[in-house]
Amino acid sequence: TTAVIEGHTDNTGNAAQNMKLSQQRAQNVVEYLVKNFGIERSRLAAKGFGATRPIAYNNTAEGRQQNRRINAIIDCVVNK
Repeated sequence: TTAVIEGHTDNTGNAAQNMKLSQQRAQNVVEYLVKNFGIERSRLAAKGFGATRPIAYNNTAEGRQQNRRINAIIDCVVNK
């Protein structure tokens, strides 16, 4: 099993800083999983997307809060 941890931000601030923030957000989750759950670092990847993939409108506080998130994309191999 492997996982990609995706970091996202709202559109507040400039695009370059949001990209850096989202990458750091994803990397922090990877570090947490490695440290607290013993998951091998080689099985995890961090990818920042900044504000490029919103799930809500950024014109409300609630929407911006929803856009500040991480997603975990988990890839499993099932042997039959």
